Amino acid sequence: MAGMKQRALQTYAWFERRLGLTKPLSEAAAHPTPPSSASWWYVFGSAATVLFMLQIVTGILLALVYTASAGEAWASLQFLNHSIYLGWFLRAIHGWGSDFMVAIVLIHMVQVFLFGAYKYPRELTWIIGVFLLLFTLGMAFTGQVLRFDQDAYWGLGIGASIVSRVPWIGGPLVHLMLGGPIIGGQTLSRFFVLHVFVIPGVLLAMVAVHVWMVLHLGVNEWPMPGRIVSKATYDREYHELTSKQGVPFVPDAAWKDAVFAAAILLSVIACALFFGPFGPSGQPDPTIIQTAPKPDFFFLWIYAVLAYLPPELETPFLFIAPIVVIGGMLLLPLVAGEGEKHWSRRPVAVLMVAVIAVTLGVFTHLATFTPWSPLMEAWSGDPTPTAYLKGRSPLERQGALVLQDKQCRNCHALGGVGGMRGPALDAIAARMTEDQIIRQVLQGGGNMPAYGNALSPAETRALVAFLMTLRGNNLSPAIDASRTLTQSGAMRIPVPQAPSAKTP
Repeated sequence: MAGMKQRALQTYAWFERRLGLTKPLSEAAAHPTPPSSASWWYVFGSAATVLFMLQIVTGILLALVYTASAGEAWASLQFLNHSIYLGWFLRAIHGWGSDFMVAIVLIHMVQVFLFGAYKYPRELTWIIGVFLLLFTLGMAFTGQVLRFDQDAYWGLGIGASIVSRVPWIGGPLVHLMLGGPIIGGQTLSRFFVLHVFVIPGVLLAMVAVHVWMVLHLGVNEWPMPGRIVSKATYDREYHELTSKQGVPFVPDAAWKDAVFAAAILLSVIACALFFGPFGPSGQPDPTIIQTAPKPDFFFLWIYAVLAYLPPELETPFLFIAPIVVIGGMLLLPLVAGEGEKHWSRRPVAVLMVAVIAVTLGVFTHLATFTPWSPLMEAWSGDPTPTAYLKGRSPLERQGALVLQDKQCRNCHALGGVGGMRGPALDAIAARMTEDQIIRQVLQGGGNMPAYGNALSPAETRALVAFLMTLRGNNLSPAIDASRTLTQSGAMRIPVPQAPSAKTP
């Protein structure tokens, strides 16, 4: 036993002479921390780091089986779910770990903001934290794409359409993102590289710099009302606080970090066991449009916001709002690096957090049931009610078939059944004239796309003929008031005449 111990010490000494890790590690473990910072409110950063390590380990194991090919990705996930022992559990751990990591990073950012920890001298720490949040969201999004099911395929299509709106460089950006003009074999390879190599590599580097700055600048002290941050005095005051009252990070603060991180890991395991992995849902097929694609939980609010926005405001919102929000977060410590830290002395900050939280919560809730979105099963699951076919001519009945076959009821209800994105059709002919209906069908407008290229003249004629029979409870058909008044002579608009030679 003594010989084994001696050999172990010699091995340790051999590595230590070459690596010299003992001194920096011991200094990091013993670095003084304000006693008020050894608190349960300061555990979120460590928990996020532990979850990131979990994502790296589980991601490496998944990459041993996953095939980054448009033709094989879906099948490889099915193989993991059903043919590899505990493969489903590994996928569930990775998926739920991603959700927990996003949640913990968001909570950590809110806590840092409310505690004023972005102020001098930690401005750069906050700025890097903003980029850590953005890259964490990027890793979550690229992970959803790698499932390459119906949700991922159509969600990626929506993302590509958004990118294509970028002025001047939208086309090249889409080509760079997808590896071509459409979603194909190169697309999944690029997202695999982003998810497995690029984003985790950047995150690792940023986490290392973030941790180094925390060690170098010290953990932010508990904010006290009336204690003003001043660049002229803060460094001296913080040094006095830690030298007189400071406690070593290990074990005084580290044990809380360890307990909380362990509780988070157990929560991830519990969710993985109880709820299982995320998807994959149906196999991706661009010819199948009977789907209602939705992003993962933390992106649902975007789905709802875009659905509620008028079409003309979508592009300005997509390209102005993110720049304003991210720019504001990056500039925050540079324009408000001094002053009060305590939340009770910063009511605008507290109100801002409350408004943002409520807004995101409301839109996320709306996105879970979305009565305004298309019902993709309505056209095939429910035939046209027979009451709307009685007494109809052959042409009008043919129009009812066009209405069904072209999936108009995904967005329009008929007889109380169908989508709610567009208006119900039961009394459409009492609200719109024949010319207005033809123009709406062919040219679209509002939330409705144009169907001029999707319908033949015969189909358009039959569809409009059927729609003109839908007048609710025998309401009067819509009329063109201007045409009626002109024809009846009730209102005549004088036409200017060219001046004659007799005009004085």
